[in-house]
Amino acid sequence: MKLLTLETVQYLDYYHGRYRQVEELGADLYVLNGEGTDDFWRADRYRKAGSREIGDIVAQARTWHAEEEFDGVITFSESSVITVAAVAEALGLPGIDVGAAVSSRNKYLMRQGHQRVGAPIPSFRLVGSLDEALGAAADFGYPVILKPTLGAGSHFVFRVDTPGEMAERYTQAAAGIQDLFWVNSEALGVDLGPNGLLVESFLDGREYLMEAVVWDDEVYLGSVVDRITAEGGTFDDDVHHAPTSLPPEEVEKVRQVVRAGAHAQGLRRSVLHAEVRYHEGVPHLLEIAARVGGGGLDLISRRTAGHDPIRAVVDIGRGVRPDVRHFTPNGTHTTAMCLISEAGVVERVEVPPEVADAPETFLLKITARPGDVIRRPPEGNTILGFLGTTGSSEEEAFRTMNDFSARIKVTFREPAPAAAEPAPGA
Repeated sequence: MKLLTLETVQYLDYYHGRYRQVEELGADLYVLNGEGTDDFWRADRYRKAGSREIGDIVAQARTWHAEEEFDGVITFSESSVITVAAVAEALGLPGIDVGAAVSSRNKYLMRQGHQRVGAPIPSFRLVGSLDEALGAAADFGYPVILKPTLGAGSHFVFRVDTPGEMAERYTQAAAGIQDLFWVNSEALGVDLGPNGLLVESFLDGREYLMEAVVWDDEVYLGSVVDRITAEGGTFDDDVHHAPTSLPPEEVEKVRQVVRAGAHAQGLRRSVLHAEVRYHEGVPHLLEIAARVGGGGLDLISRRTAGHDPIRAVVDIGRGVRPDVRHFTPNGTHTTAMCLISEAGVVERVEVPPEVADAPETFLLKITARPGDVIRRPPEGNTILGFLGTTGSSEEEAFRTMNDFSARIKVTFREPAPAAAEPAPGA
């Protein structure tokens, strides 16, 4: 089995761990980057298009496919979902169509699709100026959410409580998306929809994250995770617990909402990372991505519910129905967090052996490297990495996670510079 994986623009070596998982599942993995470094992957299985123009990437993929006869094309990168759809279509390989990919990437087009089928969503409006943003907020009622249409990792996503705060946050977000890596690593030559800002009404309930599969008419929630972050004006997406505290009847309501949203986006055979938030007792869609979730959500899924999102990517990428079932927790409790620090240029990150080697540690991934720039809101939303721990209960796992995270030390060379630079996010 030969699989081609794509990154439109190389994102450090962030996805190497997942590439290794794909190989452990028996695939021969070939990597094509539109733009990237020369030594990113093994030389005999790595090529660059030297461009993020979709035509150049497709041409390189077509040439390589003629030599290797790939069984499928996949990605783990949010900003490569559209590229993979275009390549799969050009090569005659399984995949979602480009229109579905765009609707699953651009939050405005996604919202429009959800609205057409009557799925529960917040009120939303695309805004092109501060006056328009203030008008939308006045119509919806404060608080509201301000977010980019082509963002990722909660970069420049703000809760806004007053007109004065909107003036400040709109200016920050409008400037920030101009240099945002996730926007500037999309393929050129594809209509991505509007690159701008949305104002949305505020949903006041708890949030849940799903690793799921859509296969024809059915959606399977492989895992369901509670977001237990103490919220403020920004969204760090930093603390989660699994398995979910939702009772089975609520899980089914969530599944039906995700099913409606996935079909509205044109997704019929795809992995899904879905986010839902309750409002007045009803689950509302935040977003559905046509990729697996970031961080350690794949590890959490396997450990707490027996669902392997990476295996699902491999199967769907080659056109095979995954061995997936509806959400079935196995009794294991985990908590996991994004490791958050102050802003600055990283000198080193130190993880003591009693944390790294502890049997309770199932997830430890330090993504920040010496020289990386850590930015915190409103300048950005960069993290140090991820930590996850197990326990016999949510409370025990949570205590262990907090104890271990306090022992991880970061030293900075200097404060973060003013200009935005790409670095790992949630």
